[in-house]
Amino acid sequence: MKKLTKNLIHFILKYSGLTTLIREFFQKDKTTIILYHDISKEVASIHFKYLIKKYNIIKLEDYISYRLGQTDWQPPPKSLIITIDDGHKNNYKLKELIISYKIPLTIFLCAGLVNTSRNFWFKHLSSKDLNKKLKKINNKDRLQFLEKNGYDNLKEFEHRNALSKKEINELKSLVNFQSHSVSHPCLPNCSNEESRQEIFESKRILEEDYGLNIDTFSYPNGDYSHREIEILKKANYKAGITCDLSFNDNKTDIYRLKRIDVPDNASLLELESKITAVFPFFKRLVSKKDFGFSS
Repeated sequence: MKKLTKNLIHFILKYSGLTTLIREFFQKDKTTIILYHDISKEVASIHFKYLIKKYNIIKLEDYISYRLGQTDWQPPPKSLIITIDDGHKNNYKLKELIISYKIPLTIFLCAGLVNTSRNFWFKHLSSKDLNKKLKKINNKDRLQFLEKNGYDNLKEFEHRNALSKKEINELKSLVNFQSHSVSHPCLPNCSNEESRQEIFESKRILEEDYGLNIDTFSYPNGDYSHREIEILKKANYKAGITCDLSFNDNKTDIYRLKRIDVPDNASLLELESKITAVFPFFKRLVSKKDFGFSS
């Protein structure tokens, strides 16, 4: 029932003309950044075809250079940047699509998980509600709880979650790889030293071990504070990517670039209403209880 209700709303939003209006007028002079995590090749093919048709897809690194005044290039109308967080192993399966569609992607890597059989902590527990609670508590308490339930950041499991070094090397001529911390904690819940370690060390590992040029950071879970921004500056990052819902213009703080989270299994109707921010805005106007928007 919940899924049916959502699909109906996506349908109404599209055929009311509202999503088209926002895309063609409000988004025209903005830069939209969207976020995936573990999108399949099949869904990505459908999404990419739509995005190529409706938007001008640009490179994140070009946009950052533009914002820093380092180039004469300017973003075209309805410019859009595609990002992927975490560095899941299935990201490698997108290689053929990246080549055939000439899609510029940025993948933010967890430096302590790539090329290992360590698992993402949020995949270890099956309860989404529990994961949400763990994201809100002190980092030390989170790690202690996970350890009691058979997980720690350095434990090697039977199956890997993240990209291997070989896969990263094969993709790095096609993909802009950047930093997403070492172990994907909720940085504002970390101590000063923990937050600094996650930001500085991820940059060092990815540059020294993988030969990457790391200058942009995606805050894990989209969580950040003024402290994290100051640490990014000290570590010589040029930009920070949030999950703050909106579009970007020349007034957007370069360390608080806004982004729209698109579900990895989104239908085209959902993609359209998500990417124009119509559906998230609609959710704020209605009762979550009445419409079944508990997630």
